[in-house]
Amino acid sequence: MLTVMSDTSQWGGGEPPLPPELNPRNGTSGAKRPRRTSGTATGAPAGPTLGSRNGNGNGQRKWSRKRKIRLTATVLVVGLLAVGGGSYAWASSKLNKTNVLADYAGRPPVGKGTNWLILGSDSRQGLSTTDQQRLHTGYDTGARTDSMMVLHIGSNGDTLMSIPRDSYVTIPAWTDSKGVQHHESRHKINAAFAMGDGPLLVKTVEYNTGIHIDHYAEIGFSGFVNVVDDLGGVDMCLDHAIVDKDSGANLKAGCQTLNGTQALAFVRERHQEATQDIARMQHQQQFLNALAHKATSMGTILNPFTLYPTLDSGLSMLQVDNNTGLTDLASMFLAMKDLKSGNGKTMTVPIADANYQTPADGVALKWNMSEAQQVFDAFKNDTKVPSFSN
Repeated sequence: MLTVMSDTSQWGGGEPPLPPELNPRNGTSGAKRPRRTSGTATGAPAGPTLGSRNGNGNGQRKWSRKRKIRLTATVLVVGLLAVGGGSYAWASSKLNKTNVLADYAGRPPVGKGTNWLILGSDSRQGLSTTDQQRLHTGYDTGARTDSMMVLHIGSNGDTLMSIPRDSYVTIPAWTDSKGVQHHESRHKINAAFAMGDGPLLVKTVEYNTGIHIDHYAEIGFSGFVNVVDDLGGVDMCLDHAIVDKDSGANLKAGCQTLNGTQALAFVRERHQEATQDIARMQHQQQFLNALAHKATSMGTILNPFTLYPTLDSGLSMLQVDNNTGLTDLASMFLAMKDLKSGNGKTMTVPIADANYQTPADGVALKWNMSEAQQVFDAFKNDTKVPSFSN
């Protein structure tokens, strides 16, 4: 479950208000801009490979230009937040930080580039019973991992690697909040989050991949829906229609703009697909890239009626590690935008057996370690990531 850990005492224990000088809803006319809300999950119609630093001159020029664009955009985002005095402090105060990246004996050393663990949890925090019914989320309490990705930002291009939640891995020995010690065990990777929350999940990912995680970001259902709606929807092009009663998805083939409810249904749908969890992760990658593209577009950044409500919804529902700041988040979203533009790679950790029968956890996914290790080594050493097909 998402836990708000930012200091709000200076606002009397409540949420910090949007600075008056930057609140687009406090215009001179007094008119309040209505918030777009999600309806049903029915789709509505809407209207080069990255050059290596060590490659030829043309590749070098492309990469240098790309880095300048990313740096400029990051500075622009932070600069816009700094306008008006209290804006940057307001945005920073919305970040919910947690000590999720604790050091421990045997932790993988810091590698080259930057590695993010991005987690989508099925936390129902903030959702009313009516919202849970409308969004087809179910009524479970607590939180589980609904999606898990490792994003590598480096000099040889950015790579987003999904880790199936049913991956059968080793959960390292750990000590819970009551001081009880737990021995190393073999389970599906989502069990790590259920047992020990973010810290144990990070430790489990690092233990099984050897990749040092530099930053952590987690968002739940309610924040996901609100961000999409505040952006005015996100454009997606689907190669086939999707109808799934469990997720509530009812989307037509072709290009369309998804609102928050439709987007949530799209990223949660899996029963229509032959490969289920792997197909769902591909949907999640596809949508996350499109979301980042919309959120970092000039049309969003330069429009206060879109930018500030989006920041208000997104930052308040995002949980990050203690060392993550606004510039780090800007860099992450710009890397995701690059992936949407075709600069980089999206993939799933190589799978050897999608129907692996475990001793006690039912059917799980077994990694192809000979291929997976090559991917993990590329992440650690910031080298070109090899391509494999599942």
